[in-house]
Amino acid sequence: MNTKEIIELGDKYLMRNYGRIPLVPVKGEGVRMWDADGREYLDFVSGIAVNALGHSPLAVVEAVSEQVKKMIHCSNLYYIENQVLLAKLLVENSCMDKAFFCNSGAEANEAALKLARKYAKIKHNQEKVEIVTALNSFHGRTLFTITATGQPKYQKGFEPLPGGIKYVPYNDLQALQEAVGPSTCAVLLEPVQGEGGVHAASAGYLKGAKALCEEYGALLIFDEVQTGLARTGRLFAYEHFGVEPDIITLAKALGGGFPIGAMLAKEEAAVFQPGDHASTFGGNPLACAAALAALEEIIDGGIVRYVNDIGAILYNKLVELSSKYDFVKEVRGRGLLLGMELSIEGKDIVSACQEKGLLINCVGGNVLRFVPPLIVDSTEVKKAVEILDQVMSDIDSKL
Repeated sequence: MNTKEIIELGDKYLMRNYGRIPLVPVKGEGVRMWDADGREYLDFVSGIAVNALGHSPLAVVEAVSEQVKKMIHCSNLYYIENQVLLAKLLVENSCMDKAFFCNSGAEANEAALKLARKYAKIKHNQEKVEIVTALNSFHGRTLFTITATGQPKYQKGFEPLPGGIKYVPYNDLQALQEAVGPSTCAVLLEPVQGEGGVHAASAGYLKGAKALCEEYGALLIFDEVQTGLARTGRLFAYEHFGVEPDIITLAKALGGGFPIGAMLAKEEAAVFQPGDHASTFGGNPLACAAALAALEEIIDGGIVRYVNDIGAILYNKLVELSSKYDFVKEVRGRGLLLGMELSIEGKDIVSACQEKGLLINCVGGNVLRFVPPLIVDSTEVKKAVEILDQVMSDIDSKL
């Protein structure tokens, strides 16, 4: 089928819960993607930071191909070899001690919030239930995680929401100090807010959050669903700040394109007992085979160091570009999680870039987000920025 036919069928049979762009991807390789009509694109969205090793990375393809011949799924009632090996690899390369596997970032955050409340009841008291999160955060689409998300637009229409959530401005330590107290069981923060506009935390803010959690016996949870696994130039973003959380959540890059999520916890916090929490498909042999291959490639393939180098090239080119246009306010971020804040809406720029063969996206209405595969090279960066320059020049001439 061609693009038009697929879109017509989609409009007829799919729910309208996505504001879908009229694009039908059918093939991907590395940083490039092709649509149903054969058009080629540079993909600087990468499945929203999912395709960290590019489209169809060979290591993941081979691992999945081999595993699918052996076993696709079995129950978590049993020990699963790939799951055990993946847990070992994650623990040995982080500050964590235990792992729980699920299917998405939302599920990982849901598990983390449940674990925090369970921990508080076991270690402290029944009234210690409050969770503090940041305004403009994003933590998922379950009822609990949209409540933890500090953006009312995601919560509208789903009331009544679960109780016990407090919101504070991001990077405002005084506000956090005023919010955290004896009733707090957890503080949930993103080291870099992705959906919230690509805002990085300050080291002092996260260190302050850690001190408050220690003072009041609360758990510090870092949502690294978007920042984790080399995206920011470290394997985990917490490494930038000299702060070890009690719980980390992961997804996106973990499976190299295959759906999997994980919650990692310190030994002290890992209080789940049989029956407390579960996931039918979480950590199945196929998902863990994909994740093992992806994670080994990230760790052993020099990806972390490479992201620092190529991320600096992209950042500098975006800063240079921004100096040409008055409607660009700031370029910010870390590694290959970068944002360009505009004084105008960004949707027309996104659409025009697509027409010229570059895929980017816009968050918050006016922040262009760049999350290309971590294997993007300097030639692809140069081409992407050239396309963006052409589009911005056209926009500027009309202002």
